[in-house]
This record gives sequence, structure tokens and C-alpha cells, in this order.
Amino acid sequence: MESSFSFGVILAVLTVLIIAVNALVVVAMLLSIYKNDGVGLCFTLNLAVADTLIGVAISGLVTDQLSSSAQYTQKTMCSLRMAFVTSSAAASVLTVMLIAFDRYLAIKKPLRYFQIMNGLVAGACIAGLWFVSYLIGFLPLGVPIFQQTTYYGPCTFFAVFHPRFVLTLSCAGFFPAVLLFVFFYCDMLKIASVHNQQIRKMEHAGAMAGACRPPRPVSDFKAVRTVCILIGSFTLSWSPFLITGIVQVACQKCCLYQVLEKYLWLLGVGNSLLNPLIYAYWQREVRQQLYHMALGVKKGFASILLLLSAKNGGPERPRERSYHIVTISHPELDG
Repeated sequence: MESSFSFGVILAVLTVLIIAVNALVVVAMLLSIYKNDGVGLCFTLNLAVADTLIGVAISGLVTDQLSSSAQYTQKTMCSLRMAFVTSSAAASVLTVMLIAFDRYLAIKKPLRYFQIMNGLVAGACIAGLWFVSYLIGFLPLGVPIFQQTTYYGPCTFFAVFHPRFVLTLSCAGFFPAVLLFVFFYCDMLKIASVHNQQIRKMEHAGAMAGACRPPRPVSDFKAVRTVCILIGSFTLSWSPFLITGIVQVACQKCCLYQVLEKYLWLLGVGNSLLNPLIYAYWQREVRQQLYHMALGVKKGFASILLLLSAKNGGPERPRERSYHIVTISHPELDG
């Protein structure tokens, strides 16, 4: 019971952090899109929205973990909660794939990028992404072999979903996604290296002719770096949970549910907290917008303090002394 309560406290803290940090990034991305109207920023916004929904979805699980009573959430409600958690997690992973493909397309086809990736295409990609995500999340509710035959509570992932579902997700989604990530990263790194070599040749020719130096492809390397960090974060967060779930399917006598639910699942969900931190640090648009938001909040607090100070009369000032000239009339002097 004490272990369940401790897990509930950790889950509650993680939930608050995920919702708060991602909501802050959502506001920053909305302001950046309003100012710059960038298609690529919409994908980052969608990632923050998906991670926020993960925090909202797991917030319902905190009650079961912190509850001291023996009455837990019903199986149907628990299945719906876990379906929403899985759908939001799938949307987050698919959005990372979409961001990687967007950066890959921008480097691979820089001249045709804005013709291919316009607002209509980006909207269609995001809509299709959410459709596939909810299809994945609610798949166990329609496929009996992905459901547990018994339910004892409290509401956890493996209390309602069978490890076969994890095996299917790993083989059909996770490992192909990782291979696709690696392909995108290697190809982008190769293209960025070729660009760098070409520009060095131009610099050498320009130096011989006394011309100006062309700019280096800094944006290409930044895109490769950001995608690499996202791939690493995604892989390190979810691979232990999925691989251990596969081991649980292969070894029926092994009892790995405690490790899966208490530690590894929590590590995977924690990826939703890492994603906004990565973008807040590495992406210039998000970093600048958060800085401007912080300045705005600081100015707002300063204005409120000035208004309160003025309302209370402000600091007490020293009273000015007034001098009055008194005229004294004397009859002798007047005469």
C-alpha cells in the first residue's frame, strides 16, 4: 500500500509538470505561429498538445494510486483511460516522426520544400496522425486478445491490456519507427556534410579571388542535431518498457508487471516532459518566445506592484514645512 501511495505521488508530480511545461510551450508556439506563420512550427505545436493530453490522461490514474479504499475504477473506465493514454502517446511518437520527416524534407529538397509542405498538406498530416493515434489507442477495446481476462485493480496499463498489445506495437510501430529515424538522421547528416564541403570549396575559391565568404549551413546542422536529440530521447524513454513487455510475452512464468508498471512505464511517460524541454533549449523560436513571455510577465508584475503602491498612498514622503509671515502692529512704531 505504501509503495502504491509513493507511486501515486510521483505520478501526480509528473502529471503536474507535464501539463504545466507543455501548456507553456503551447502558448509560446501559438504566439510564434501568429508572428511567423511557419508550417514546421505547427508540428512542434502538435507535439506539445499531444504531450499535454498525456498529462491530462494520466491525471485520472492518480486517484486510484492515492486512494486508500479498496474500491478501484471499473474495468471499462480503466480501459478507456488507458486507451486515451496510449492514443496520446502514439500521437506524440508519430509527431516526432513527422517532425523528423519535415526536417529531412527541408534539407533534402530545400527549393521545393514550401511547395510540398504547405498549410493544407500540414493540416492533412496532423489530422491523419490523430486518426491513426486513436485507432492504435482504442484497438485493444475491439480486439479481445489484447485484453486481460481478469481485472483486480488498481487501474494500470497491464491491469486491462495484455502484453500481446505491447508486442504488436513494438513490432508494427516502435522498431520500424526507430529504423526510419536512423535513416532520416544518417541521410540528413550526409546531406549536411556535402553542403558543408561545397561551401568550403566556395570559401576557398572566394578567398583566392578576394570575394566575400558565403554563410555556413548552420541551420542544416541544427536540424540534424535537434532530430538526433529527439530520436535519442524517444528511444531511451520507451525502448525499456517495450522490450521488457516482449520478454513478458515470451516468458509466461516471468513476473515483470511490477517493473513494467512502476518504473518502465513511468520512464516512457516521462518522455512527454523531455520533449518540451528539448525544444525550449534547442529551438530558437521557442526559446525567444519564452524569453519574451518571461519579460512580459515581469513587466506585468512590476505594473501591478506600482498600482498597489499608488493605491496604498505609496511611500510616506517628508512633509514640507510652511512658513507664514505674521505682521505685528505696534502703536508707537506706527505713529
